[in-house]
Formats: sequence, structure tokens, C-alpha cells
Amino acid sequence: MGTMMTLAAALSLVLLPFLSWGVDVHQVRQLAAKNNVTCVLVFGDSSVDPGNNNRLPTSIKSNFLPYGRDFFNGRPTGRFSNGRLATDFIAEAIGYTKAIPAFLDPNVKATNLIHGVSFASAASGYDDLTANLSNVLPVSKQLEYFKHYKLQLVRLVGKHKAENIIRNAIFVISMGSNDFIQNYYLEPIRPKQFPVEEYQNYLASRMVEDIKEMHRLGATRVIVVGVPPLGCMPLVKTLKDAKICDQTYNQVALSFNSKLQQKLAMLRKTLGIKDAYVDCYKIIKNAVDRPKEYDLEETSKGCCGSGTIEYGDACRGMKTCEDASKYAFWDAVHPTEKMYQIVAEEAMRSLNEALLR
Repeated sequence: MGTMMTLAAALSLVLLPFLSWGVDVHQVRQLAAKNNVTCVLVFGDSSVDPGNNNRLPTSIKSNFLPYGRDFFNGRPTGRFSNGRLATDFIAEAIGYTKAIPAFLDPNVKATNLIHGVSFASAASGYDDLTANLSNVLPVSKQLEYFKHYKLQLVRLVGKHKAENIIRNAIFVISMGSNDFIQNYYLEPIRPKQFPVEEYQNYLASRMVEDIKEMHRLGATRVIVVGVPPLGCMPLVKTLKDAKICDQTYNQVALSFNSKLQQKLAMLRKTLGIKDAYVDCYKIIKNAVDRPKEYDLEETSKGCCGSGTIEYGDACRGMKTCEDASKYAFWDAVHPTEKMYQIVAEEAMRSLNEALLR
């Protein structure tokens, strides 16, 4: 506990953005210490991938400028944003690390893995087909790497301590957007098999199986991040030739998120896990509708290029806006670091209310 409080004092200046938005980081850190929170383990898509795709034979990468221009030392890491992701801020608030490493990063020291790691892969989803379309890591492969991680932990700290680290870790799951945007609405396979509501049920059932497997491997605390308002993505608005958020896509996201929450309630009873749901839809929709409340100025387009169609390789070397902290979106799909800070704040409230008390 004393170590945690020393860390809290040392990092208080870094964490002033959280304090100014009303999240008591000291309280988060004390609760984390009291409940023996050991690390953050992350599964999902580009919303939480810090660079695993750098090591994959896929075109879905962002390890080049202008991505990462506001990261430490202005360094592109493979994060699909101008800086850090929500999971980075969550890990920092708990008190362990300012940036969660990618499991496949060859430069990561084994000792750093103790404090958290991400297995996430940009363009992945709950549906393995979604990942396979882009040659990235499906959740099944992410879980396989998690097993490798567990073996590394045992070698590093011994079996008993490794089990304790996993049991007291926060597991974060963030994906689902690609299942709709890159798969269902673009590819012919799933629409022929499922009406959209049945596809939502299929995806939610996949989430259940993923969490059951995590639980079997030692997980007891799970945070699930809902799907954002898909119809508000600049790319979707461009493709739909719409000035405002597309209501059809947004309704699909809302409906799917409702199903995720129902499944989580069921898992809480059957598995006895502690869980939290982060309402990413509500957070981003509020920011789009009422930007001044978040000190934002531009929520209709991204900071990179025209802000309407560019993401991933199309952003390479493009001009960007002067101040990304005034934008909700970094490219035509992904949020800015500022937006991820706002999502992290909500996630930590969920930690306080649902996981740690």
C-alpha cells in the first residue's frame, strides 16, 4: 500500500487531467491497492492495440507518422491515434505504467509484462471471420498468446505468484466495431447467414465464450467496452453522404450494446465474476452532440488529412490539424488521445463502482 501511495504522489502532476475531470485518481489507486489489482490485460481491436499488428503480415498498421505524433517523443508505436489509448490511461491511474506494451513487441522486457500487456489486434472482432478478412489476430489467437504470457509469468515469478497476478488482474475487452463496419456491411458472407439482429446475438454469444475461456484461465475481473456510435464515424458519414450521424448504424450499435450488457449480467450470476461495462456509445455521442462540454471544437471530421476518409495507410505522411486535443476523431475512424482520456475516465468510474467495491 505504501508503494502505491508513493507512486500516487510522484505521478499526481501527470494525472492532473483526470483530477480536473472529477476522477479521484488517488482513490482509484487506493482501491486498486486495497483490492490487490496487479495489472491490466487487454483483448480487442484497434481501440486497444498498442502495436501488435506491427509484427503481422497485414496492411492494417499505423506504425508511421502522423500516428503517434503526440505520443512520448512523438513516436509512432502502432496505436491508431495521435497519442495514448484509454487502456494506457487506466494503467497509469492504477499506478503501474504509462503505456501498456504490445505482447508481440520484441523490445518489451519480461519484467514489464508483470504490470500489464495487450494482446489486441487492429481490425479484429468478436467474430473470428472479421480478423481473418484482414489477416490479423482473432480473439482465439489472442487467448492463445495469453496462455504463452501465463507461462512466461510462471518462469518469471513462480506458479503461485503468477496465479495471483492473473486472478487480481483487470481484463479489458474492447471490440465489435469491425464486425459491423468491415465485415457485416461490406462482405457478403455474414448477411447471407444472419439478419443484423441475429448477427448481434451471434457476436454477443462469442463474447460470452471468450469471457468463459478467460475465466477458465484465471480471470475474475472483466471490463467490457461497448461499441461506439458507428454512424458518427466520419468515414461512415462520408460513405452515406450524410452531414449528421447515421441513425441506422447508431441504432445497430445501441441494440448490440444492450445485448452485451444482458450477457454480462448473466455471466455475473453464472461465473461469479466482477464485471464493469463502459458505455463508449454514450460518451462519444455526448461529445459529438455537445463538444463544448468537453472543450472540443471539431467532432464531424478527423484531424488527419481531409478527416473524412483517411485512416491507416491512407493517413501516412498526411498533414494534420494543429491541435488534436480540440478534435474528437484523429482519423476518419479512430478517436484522438483526448477522446480516449474521456473514455478512460468513465472506465475508472466503472472500476470504482462495479469492480473494486
